[in-house]
Amino acid sequence: MVLDLVVIGTAVTLGPLHNSAFILLLSSRRGTRQGLAFLLSWLADLVAVIACVMLLTGGQPPARNSTPSTVAIAAKLAIGVALVLYGAHRHRRPPRPHGPPRWAARVDNASPATAAGLAWLLQPWALVGAGAAIAVDADLSTLTDWLALTGYCLLATLSLILMETYALRAPEAAGVRLNALRSWLERYQEQLIVTLSLLAGLWLTARSTYELIA
Repeated sequence: MVLDLVVIGTAVTLGPLHNSAFILLLSSRRGTRQGLAFLLSWLADLVAVIACVMLLTGGQPPARNSTPSTVAIAAKLAIGVALVLYGAHRHRRPPRPHGPPRWAARVDNASPATAAGLAWLLQPWALVGAGAAIAVDADLSTLTDWLALTGYCLLATLSLILMETYALRAPEAAGVRLNALRSWLERYQEQLIVTLSLLAGLWLTARSTYELIA
């Protein structure tokens, strides 16, 4: 479970879409405040999903080869296959120019509530769903699994935490470097989405298939 959560958490935190949007928020008039609202909403969404899973399982992993266990594995397999197909589709389609999103022109007047809502919209819900299916195996009676779930939520938020901290500590330098990072993310957005989708999808597919036949 721990390794699976590390893989999914890394794929989530490296996603180009929410990182580009976050940098746009940080460069706005009340950037750090809006960035903090986005960050906290993003983290709260992840925690809420994991909390719902723990409520359903009672904090105890289902018995091996039981119906709940099989359903969780099947869900991971379905998400893995969907990610592979999505990555292949994005790879085959003609390249499209990517510029700032339409809402970017209104970002200066956005409220913290709007920033928080944007975080919810930009969550990579397929990967978040995969993380939830993996968390079904968590045993809350052990400290290791508590740490694994906490680490997953923090890892999936790590890029936002680092950028928010940088913007607070060195706003001028952060503005220049983060805007350069956003330009790079927009330039290679398609390649990043395809790569992350394929890698995460292949990992989930392989792991789930092994678990089903083991």
